Amino acid sequence: MSLRALIFDVDGTLAETEEAHRAAFNQVFDRHGLGWHWSMDDYRELLKTTGGKERMRAFAPDMPADQIAALHVEKTALYGDILAAGKLPLRPGVAALMTRARAAGLKLAVATTTNPPNVEALAQCCWSRPAHEVFDVIAAGDQVAAKKPAPDVFQLALSRLGLPANDCVAFEDSLNGLTSANGAGLRSVVTPSIYTDDQDFSDAALVVPTLDGLSIERLAGL
Repeated sequence: MSLRALIFDVDGTLAETEEAHRAAFNQVFDRHGLGWHWSMDDYRELLKTTGGKERMRAFAPDMPADQIAALHVEKTALYGDILAAGKLPLRPGVAALMTRARAAGLKLAVATTTNPPNVEALAQCCWSRPAHEVFDVIAAGDQVAAKKPAPDVFQLALSRLGLPANDCVAFEDSLNGLTSANGAGLRSVVTPSIYTDDQDFSDAALVVPTLDGLSIERLAGL
């Protein structure tokens, strides 16, 4: 099979960002005196719902949508502050694989449930560059009708790349993400994260602990 692009999920795949997200949520809850605190166990369960606003809605179904939206804007700013305050490392093998992909003439894309400001914050944190200089295409959850596990965001990434699914490989860390990528017809590589290591990834083309040492040739042969 041909290989012309790699499409990455962001949270948990490029970096273990979920603890920074959880901290930002809890800071917002404290600021507004909501009396909520999401533990790691709470957040593992909440992550089964994709999207930060959607998680808040699942946790507090009676909260008005405009209040959830306002809290989420504040949370996004806090997440950016957390990343700006200290270097969050990429997961092992990510940077090297992206370098090999560029050397081989492959395009790089993002297909994520998170919003563009969070992608930007991670790019500045991990590459000290704007996201559009790191990735050729960025497809985000708020730009599609349905978030993962629906295939919409991967389909958007493919459309913006101008490539068919069989010319690309997707990288994910969650079952919702894998379902989304598979639904778009993509071959999928999964690197389970600290919050998804108990999920069933039997439908992935490849499951590995990290991307360390993963070659372009092996990906092309999936």
